[in-house]
Amino acid sequence: MPNIQRALISVTDKSGIGELGLALAGFGVHILSTGGTARALSQAGVPVTEVSDHTGFPEMLDGRVKTLHPMVHGGILGIRSRPEHVAAMNQYGIKPIDMVVVNLYAFEKTIENPDCSLSEAIENIDIGGPTLLRAAAKNYQFVTVLTDPENYPEILDEMRRSNGSVSEATNFRLARKVFKLTSAYDRAIAQYMDQCK
Repeated sequence: MPNIQRALISVTDKSGIGELGLALAGFGVHILSTGGTARALSQAGVPVTEVSDHTGFPEMLDGRVKTLHPMVHGGILGIRSRPEHVAAMNQYGIKPIDMVVVNLYAFEKTIENPDCSLSEAIENIDIGGPTLLRAAAKNYQFVTVLTDPENYPEILDEMRRSNGSVSEATNFRLARKVFKLTSAYDRAIAQYMDQCK
């Protein structure tokens, strides 16, 4: 596997994110991030490029739209071994994103509050996060995807052993974890909305 050169980090659970960012920066990884995650990384001394600077578009609609952009998803979904994908990415200035570190808005924790309104619950349905995770997991042959801070140390260890890359076998295992997570997330939303009728 090629070395990881660019990572997108956007997390609700910021456990270990400073340490991860510093370690990735030590490998020479260019880090893209959003909002509060970018601030947390910067405060930890990690060089960060805001996603809005990367795409040329600001976060908008009260933060509902941050990462939904071809510069992001083209960078994640592009098949690096397919010449027509590489040509299209080059044509539009899309840079590959080799690692996605995302965990989701805490929907289930939000609805545990008995005073939670339907509108509050709706605002805590993550859109960009699952989209990023599913895109990265779909392209696991080229993209490492992390959803859980518990996986950070093992991935960094693997990168140290392999001079900055992660194996396809590891990526496939992480991709399976993504689809289990997004399936459970959607199920929790569906069950909650069924109870609202």
